[in-house]
Amino acid sequence: MAQKKELTKKEIIEKIVSKKEFSDLPRKDVEMVFDHFDREEFLDEEKIKLSRDLLRKMYTAFVSGKLLNIKDKSPEWFLKKHISTKERVGTYEEVYSRCLEGLFPAHVKKGNISIYDLGSGINGFSYDEFLGSGFEVDYFGFEAVGQLVDLQNSWFKKESKSATCVKGSLFDLEEVKEFLSESFYLKEGYSQKKGKRVKVVFLFKTLDSLEMLKRNYSKDLLKEVFKLVDRVVISFATKSLVSKKKFFAERLWLRKFLDENFKIVDEFEAGIEKYIVVEK
Repeated sequence: MAQKKELTKKEIIEKIVSKKEFSDLPRKDVEMVFDHFDREEFLDEEKIKLSRDLLRKMYTAFVSGKLLNIKDKSPEWFLKKHISTKERVGTYEEVYSRCLEGLFPAHVKKGNISIYDLGSGINGFSYDEFLGSGFEVDYFGFEAVGQLVDLQNSWFKKESKSATCVKGSLFDLEEVKEFLSESFYLKEGYSQKKGKRVKVVFLFKTLDSLEMLKRNYSKDLLKEVFKLVDRVVISFATKSLVSKKKFFAERLWLRKFLDENFKIVDEFEAGIEKYIVVEK
């Protein structure tokens, strides 16, 4: 009986992404996940299954299959079809008010703010929630799941929003820095004539996923991000999305890192999420 031929790395990667939910992820992320399981103790079939399981946990576990095709629905409908943002519906006004509080002196009525949402999911559909803040907001999403990028850009264009979303890997620091740069801002058709703007990064329920694959990578990411922006808002789930059981993980490693390198200006909970507002 002929021995079954082992697949090459390229062939295994192609099999992993042949499943629709992984078909439009950054290849870098897929390869990093595969390398995590590329060991002699695993058969090719096991490598494929384990890689898909981790990719699902990191990127698509919260995504309803209904989101993988563009539909003509309301922003709230989209937000409720993504488990991660569903829990935020009803608290967005409070969350954004706290996230943006204190960026300008009290006498400034109309400040310019650029939001850079790293690992945005479909959070771009909450764009209209910024309107009550009194500020002029440009929104830029950065997301690994290409289908979600296309979904949001279709809505932004249809509704003429001052917003865009790009597909990218948070594990590519050069790509992230380019996204946060002035050259990206101008390339997207925005003008510096608006005057001075404040740059705020959102990292909503993102760092835990990064740490699954590369321990302490969040520290490297935050150091690079803070070279280019004024404020970062980090969030974590405080309860299980399904059972609503409270988590007791305090993430002391992150708190120690933030205290030693930056300034925590606010902390609050809304819904089942904790937010930490950090400046240089």
